[in-house]
Order: sequence, then structure tokens, then C-alpha cells
Amino acid sequence: MITPDELRAVPLLAGLEEEDYAFLVSIAEEVEYAPGQALAPQGAPADVMWIMLEGEFQYVQEGVADARVFVGEAGEVTGLLPFSRMTHFSGSIRAITRTRGARIHRDHFAEMLRRIPVLEGRLIGALTDRVRETTRAEQQRDKLMALGRLSAGLAHEMNNPAAALRRGTSHLRARLRALPERTASLAGCNLSVVQFSSLAALQARLTGAERPRRLPPLEASAREDAVGEWLDGHGVEEAWTLAETFVASGMGPEELDELASTLPGAALRDAVAWLGGGLEAELLLREMEDAATRIAELVASVKSYSHMDETQTRAETDLHEGVESTLTMLSYKIGEKNARIERDYDPALPHLWANAGELNQVWTNLLDNALDAIAPGGRISIRTVRRGDDAVVEVRDDGPGIPAGIEERIWEPFFTTKDVGEGSGLGLDIVRRIVVRQHRGDIGVESRPGDTCFRVRIPIHAPDPAPIGEEALHAAAEA
Repeated sequence: MITPDELRAVPLLAGLEEEDYAFLVSIAEEVEYAPGQALAPQGAPADVMWIMLEGEFQYVQEGVADARVFVGEAGEVTGLLPFSRMTHFSGSIRAITRTRGARIHRDHFAEMLRRIPVLEGRLIGALTDRVRETTRAEQQRDKLMALGRLSAGLAHEMNNPAAALRRGTSHLRARLRALPERTASLAGCNLSVVQFSSLAALQARLTGAERPRRLPPLEASAREDAVGEWLDGHGVEEAWTLAETFVASGMGPEELDELASTLPGAALRDAVAWLGGGLEAELLLREMEDAATRIAELVASVKSYSHMDETQTRAETDLHEGVESTLTMLSYKIGEKNARIERDYDPALPHLWANAGELNQVWTNLLDNALDAIAPGGRISIRTVRRGDDAVVEVRDDGPGIPAGIEERIWEPFFTTKDVGEGSGLGLDIVRRIVVRQHRGDIGVESRPGDTCFRVRIPIHAPDPAPIGEEALHAAAEA
């Protein structure tokens, strides 16, 4: 039997009058649940409020990847709260241990608030706390889901330059070990100071010059054939391997003819081998430098994407930098789809006063959805423009478009058109929460086959924070 003393121990009910506790006892039904038993299964009508007196319980969304789980204990009030428009439980509430509570049906809510008016403010506060906790949990879960989507691609992006560094280090070590022998062979040719100076000057010119432009494959192949034939005709060992090195360094038959004109024939093979070794070492160093630079760029992108150095919730935010960091994080998926990314950025767009990490979640979800929508080789365009005191970002793709009749449903939590396991249905809901609630902007979509455009508007200057209103209370009711 429920006693007034048990209700008095519940924080939300503390300090009521004795007749208030007596009234609550009269309208409450005592219930007990065994471990694992459902207080309410997922999808069940939401028509009761529980005052938990003993034990522990959890709320979980079953059948949803990375489903949120809330754990509660004795002293909490859960289930349907007054003023909530929730009609069904979007998850199940189950006992973890033996659980006992007082259950009050919604039919008693009006009389309960009339008899105990102080409960109205307390229950509204509980509903407000629920929306805040739900929002934090959903945003955290969306971040983890985004991390899961990006981690494989980021690992691949990191692995390529890391492998290039390992490979370059190994090859460079072999070339350096061979260099003394090649230098000794060249020294045995008794070159004059002028001849050796000419050879050294050629190497310095080739290694010190700006990198030659990358030749088209057919042109590069033709030049390698010409250089290889020249070397082979002059009895140079590993002619075809050296030909690739010389062409990559910007050297052709003309430079080889110049070299041959300054050296005696007996010294040509040793001179070419020595020169090739030096040029190959330089090419390997350039490849290693490129790999290290790529790793540094990826680390900088991750740092920018997550804003690890930010201590303030909001700060001056470069919108373009955030979009570019997100594109870097999605580069592996972009490459898999062979997607064409077109940019039309407004160079005069000022920095926004915003939460950069939250906005990066917006760009991640919109761009990830666009990549899912397009066919291989498809196009995604990103446009930014200033309109009055707002920044507008458009993400457009040439995919098949949003099916007719579901344009409004795409914003609903857990609604998704993707296959099971491919999407949680949380992405666009999180996007709208961040844009509309956190930044007081708005987001819309226009879609037809071959052209879908999500348009995000965000105030450039931070607006005054707005109080949690009816929409937020409704969101809490859905939690």
C-alpha cells in the first residue's frame, strides 16, 4: 500500500500539505514490476504517469541503431506528464531491478492540478528538464553516429599518406646506401673539375627548380619511351627505371644530350647512374613531404571540424572553413562516389557568431545525405550568400529527389527512407534542432527529380536566447 511518507520522499512532491498526499494516494494505483518487465512497451498508448518509489528502470528505443537509453531510479517521476501532447511511447520503459511505484492515469490530471496547484509549475519544470536532457542526448548520439560514419573514411585517408611515408623511407634508405658506391664509381672516371661541376650544376638545377607540371599519362609515357631509348642506346643499366625518374624530374633527351657533350663516353654511364640516384632521392623526399603535409592537413581538418581548442560555446565562426573541414572528413566517401563538388562561396560573407561544432554537424548530415542520394559521378553544389543580417547556405544535389508526399516527414525523428541499418532517421531532426532552436535560423528544402536543395539560414549576429516554449514542450513529450 502506498503511504504519504513514501510520496513525501519524492523530490518533486516534497513540501505538500497532508491532504495533498492523501489525495494523491487516493488516485494512485500501486504497481510492482519484476526485473526486465515492461512498465510500458514501445508503441503503447501514453496515458499514465509513474511516481517511482523503489528500484531502477530504463527507457530504451528498441530496434533503433545506437538507441538512446535513460536510466532512472526511485524518487523520479516519469511517463506521461501533464501538458504533454505525447500519444504513444516512442521507446519502452523496463524495470532493471524489482521496481515499485504509484501509477496515476491521465484522467486524474485535471483534478490533481486543480487540487494541488503548486504541482503545475513543478511538472512544467520537469518537462522542460526532459527536453534539455533529450536534446543533449540526441546531439551527443548524433555526434557519435557521425563519428562512426566518418571514421572508416578518415582511417583510409590517414593510411594512404602513412603508407607513402613508410614506403618512401624504405626506398630512400636503399638509395642512400647505394650512393657511396655510385660516387666511388664516378670518382674513378677521373672527371675534370669543369666536367664534375657541370654534372653537379645539372643536378642542382633539376632538384632546386619548381616542381615540373604533371604530364598527362600519354605525354608522360611518350617522353619515358624517348628517354629510355636514349639511355638504352648509350648502354646505361636500368634504363627504363631511370627514364621514369628523369621524366618525373623534368629531364628529357635534350638535357641528356647536353650531359653527354660534356663528359667522356666512358664516364657517361656512371654519371647518369649517379645523377639518377640523386634525382630519385629528391623525388622520394618530395613524396614524403607531400604525405606528411596531407597528414597535417587531415589533423588540422579534424581539429577544425571538432573545434578541440574551443572553450566557449559560441565564438566567431568561419562558415566556409567549417564546410571545407566537413568535405575533408567526407573525402573518402566523395572519392568512392566519384562525386563532383562545386563551390560558389560569397567572399564577402562575414564570420558568424555561432557554435562551430554544432554547425559542422549540420553540414555533415546535409552533405552525407546528398552523397547517399547521388549516383556515381553525380554533382553536389554548395553556395553561400549574405541576405541582410543572415548567412544562407545551399546544399544542392542532382539525385532522384525526395519522394512525393514525404517532404514534411523527413524532419520527423526516426523517419528515414534509407534501408534498415543505413540510417537512424535522426540526422535531419538534429539539423533542424541546431539551426532553428540553437541558432534561431531556419531550414527548408525544395526537391524535384535531378535537383534537391536544402537551404539553411543562420543569423550572422547571435540573437537573444529565446525561452523554451510550447514547441520545446511538445518535443519533450516525444522523448
